[in-house]
Amino acid sequence: MSERQLPAAIHTFIDATNRGDTDAFAAAFTEDAHLNDWGRDFTGRDGVLSWNRTDNIGVNAHFELVDVAPAEHPDSYLVTLTVSGDGYNGTGPMTFTLRDGLIAELLIS
Repeated sequence: MSERQLPAAIHTFIDATNRGDTDAFAAAFTEDAHLNDWGRDFTGRDGVLSWNRTDNIGVNAHFELVDVAPAEHPDSYLVTLTVSGDGYNGTGPMTFTLRDGLIAELLIS
């Protein structure tokens, strides 16, 4: 799967982060989204926005797409990103589960 085949919500997640666009970032998620970042749970768009402030746009994160592949479940994708900024720096996997074209769950491990 190439960047051209990247689902729109995941593309928005990456692009909005890189542009520092919090509104577009939040709009990529369902209202009841669940985000788990190495065991830390965030629920709903408010939770996602909290994580965004402390671990993403709030620390000037920048993503470079390394790979994307279908994950184990339907509408799930394993995305490998290289992250740089004033927080975490490194390369690792994120598993996205989509519902109705938006991110319903994001697992960072």
